[in-house]
Amino acid sequence: MSRIGKLPVEAPNGVTFKVAGQDVAVKGPKGELSFRVPDDIAVTLDGGAVVVKPRFETARARAMWGMSRAIIANNVKGVSEGFEKTLELHGVGYRAAMQGTKLQIQLGFSHDVIFTPPAGVKIESTKPTEIKISGIDRQAVGQVAAEIRGFRPPEPYKAKGVRYAGERIRRKEGKKK
Repeated sequence: MSRIGKLPVEAPNGVTFKVAGQDVAVKGPKGELSFRVPDDIAVTLDGGAVVVKPRFETARARAMWGMSRAIIANNVKGVSEGFEKTLELHGVGYRAAMQGTKLQIQLGFSHDVIFTPPAGVKIESTKPTEIKISGIDRQAVGQVAAEIRGFRPPEPYKAKGVRYAGERIRRKEGKKK
């Protein structure tokens, strides 16, 4: 039994649900998101909350149950508060700057990396060594952060690279003489 799936998704003030078949639309002060629930899951609107239940007793239905509830809850949080990830640049000469809506990053390559964010995701560089990514869709914000981090992931010897704020890098000892 899914512990997460059993809980109904409550709507905070200013957030409304619309359930039409397998589609769940969430509208709030920051925008609107929708999610198509898998066919193994039944979705009902009970008062001001969305209740998710499996239609069958299969392993796939149980797996989709908790996932569907979690995605709907993330959509509710996104349209009410939004999501934000912060990246830090560590290394000599590593810096980021905004060029209009594009992000220009210097990561020690022979060329600057230019990154164009997808629609719905906002990027800002408050300091030369810090990048803030925000938006209402948790998956999109995390994907953009992972793509930017993938340009130069932190290496274990000097810990240079792009890392998430607060991320600990396991250091390795260099070679001995």
